[in-house]
Amino acid sequence: MKFGLAGAGVMGRNHARVINKLEDAELIAVYDADFKRAKDVAKEHDAVAVETLEELAELCEAVSVAVPTIYHLKVGGELMKNGAHILVEKPIAGTLDDARELVKIAEEEQKVLAVGHIERFNPVMKTLEKQVGFPRFIEAERLSPFPKRSMDIGVVLDLMIHDIEIILHLVKSPVVSVDAVGIPVMTKHEDIANARLRFENGAVANITSSRISAEKLRKIRVFQGDAYLSLDYQNQEGKIVKKGGLFGLDRKNVKVEKAEPLYLELKSFADAVREQRAPEVTGQQGLMALQLALQITDQIKAGNDKFGTK
Repeated sequence: MKFGLAGAGVMGRNHARVINKLEDAELIAVYDADFKRAKDVAKEHDAVAVETLEELAELCEAVSVAVPTIYHLKVGGELMKNGAHILVEKPIAGTLDDARELVKIAEEEQKVLAVGHIERFNPVMKTLEKQVGFPRFIEAERLSPFPKRSMDIGVVLDLMIHDIEIILHLVKSPVVSVDAVGIPVMTKHEDIANARLRFENGAVANITSSRISAEKLRKIRVFQGDAYLSLDYQNQEGKIVKKGGLFGLDRKNVKVEKAEPLYLELKSFADAVREQRAPEVTGQQGLMALQLALQITDQIKAGNDKFGTK
């Protein structure tokens, strides 16, 4: 499969590295608004640098889109209109209108539109999907040092949206209430945030995200009637606690087949293109995650404006 890359920044370079690890796939061409940067990445991977998105789509069947969020519609839409299937990094777009337009273009052009919610491809997700039946309470925590990237968005769209999409996938019920708070520290957007979600089926989720932490941490805990699961995305390990004996608890480590999530994500995208089927994370699912993330950021902004938080 002839792969292309739109966006040769930090994330784009990571995609380029992994694409050439895929079986029956090859990075053919690279596009970036900075042509010199496109040439540098192309040279590293024996690809060609192109100056237009039209050229990129002509050369490639599938394209990874790793440009800034605000350009997802412009870049992704033009690529699909010119014949390419795309995997667009999360969030799907910066606004709901842009996201809806991307989904519409994919449907009209009959192109695969996959959204890069990479934690869906973390091997711990298979454990979650096998063990979780009816979650009652979910606690997700995602912390990282200041990344010096994604300055155009806050921590909700940068980090929390990973957990939002996973929780929507697990709970499968409409959200009926949101209670959120966030504080800007290093940027003009929220850099630390917490959201408590209530679902129509009675489930509750508590999500905390920070990009000003001294440490990295990515964990999720899921409680249901018969078990409690604690899973670590970062170390790809976890444990499950179930009722055991008359009043005891049975604790077991969860076996996780370790693998690189980005490799699994790109492989899944390539398979969806080959088989002309829906991707693992569709444009519509990306849209739903964005809708909830924006609801959370709007509530955070309204609270900060009300109480004068700068």
